[in-house]
Amino acid sequence: MATTELGTLSLSGTKKGVISISNVSEPYGKGTEDIVSIGISLNGKDIEWKSHIPYANLDDVIKILQEASEAKKKEEEQ
Repeated sequence: MATTELGTLSLSGTKKGVISISNVSEPYGKGTEDIVSIGISLNGKDIEWKSHIPYANLDDVIKILQEASEAKKKEEEQ
């Protein structure tokens, strides 16, 4: 298993929190497909929550997240 950081961003609502996004090669053993790992750290160091998303599901996850973002923005406009 090898992890390559793809990017990080500040976690809104926290002083030190970060969202880290990485590629993980062979996450479940030799020959398993790469995944995207999204980690949440409240203190900027220790990952408290983590999600693993197979690349085959990534486009659908992004679509749902974009729909959720748009719905939230509309809700806040009212």
